[in-house]
Amino acid sequence: MMKCISITILFVIISTVQFFAQINYSFTGYVVDLPVYSIMNKDLANLFSVSPNQFMNLTRLRLRPEIHLWDNGRINLEYEADALFSKQTSFLFFDQTNNSRQIINMRWNILNRDNIDVYHYIDRLYFRQGFNWGNIILGRQRIAWGVGRVWSPTDLFNPINPANFGKIEKDGVDAASLTYSFGSFTDLNIVYNPQEKISTSNVGFRFRTNFAGYDYALVGGYFDKRIIAGGDFAGSIFDAGLRGEGIISMDKNNLNNNFVRFVFGMDNQFTSKLYVLIEYQFNGEGSTNKYNYNLLGLYNGSIINLSQNYIVVSGSYQITPLFTLTLAENANLNDDSGYLLLSGNYSVSDNGTLTLGIFQTYGNFLSEYWYYPKAYYLQGQYFF
Repeated sequence: MMKCISITILFVIISTVQFFAQINYSFTGYVVDLPVYSIMNKDLANLFSVSPNQFMNLTRLRLRPEIHLWDNGRINLEYEADALFSKQTSFLFFDQTNNSRQIINMRWNILNRDNIDVYHYIDRLYFRQGFNWGNIILGRQRIAWGVGRVWSPTDLFNPINPANFGKIEKDGVDAASLTYSFGSFTDLNIVYNPQEKISTSNVGFRFRTNFAGYDYALVGGYFDKRIIAGGDFAGSIFDAGLRGEGIISMDKNNLNNNFVRFVFGMDNQFTSKLYVLIEYQFNGEGSTNKYNYNLLGLYNGSIINLSQNYIVVSGSYQITPLFTLTLAENANLNDDSGYLLLSGNYSVSDNGTLTLGIFQTYGNFLSEYWYYPKAYYLQGQYFF
């Protein structure tokens, strides 16, 4: 039923363009090819009876038509077709099947045979109407709260695991979103994300304003059967950017069953060529004991980190106007595991980039990043 509804919506959109020539529209997109050679921990490979050495190749085609219906009214669609070649898929990089924020199934497999998996899906499909007081957005949309560069505790819809270098966009959320503007730099965003049972639906708000050169926001709501309250801030001190955000999450039936998560970070563009970022995360939901890690939560995507204290240090240097080198380290301060990510990005044309990367993990037995494979990849991306 849902599949028929989705196809009908697409047909209506295409028909609208064909029969109403006065309607303006634009069409953009990109294609990405990402070959990856990964080396899994031998003990882990033996546990699952798989080869520690893997090769996989992900090719993505993303189409982004935008239809302008009337003044401040438009429909946006982002459609993607992917082909994954792999003898054994690494869920940490490419799993996109489990998303609790999407109530309508808009993902379909074209081919699933031997070592090839071809599928396509709709990641955005929404109607947006602007008013003089704000806007309303209905449908599958991008909702990105928070100010963190690496982690974002107040992003309560679909935060991305920073170790997932194969992920570019945040997943779309099936929601109704209303933004009311009170004036310059002050607005209220209310979002309702329905679930199969109304009692388990997610609803939240974000109130944002500016004071003394800093942006501030308050967030709150009901997510995944828990009560959430928190906020964020962003501004600058001297020449450096300064930001932070955090939440407290409480069981609705037992407010004493709660945890805190927050981040604090700084970044600075030291020269026209050198950029440095540092960000710390405290994850109260995690465990300081590696034997109590919630591995199932990491696998199904309900959490993105296992432990409590983390720090990321990252730097980018523009060697030439066309070539930039980036080095980042993400360290788990509790179990002394982490990863180093070294990448070189080369602009081959105005619309194309080529990135060569090394993802080097480290850590002792059963530490967090012991579970992650080392990886070497080459990513080509072309926008049109």
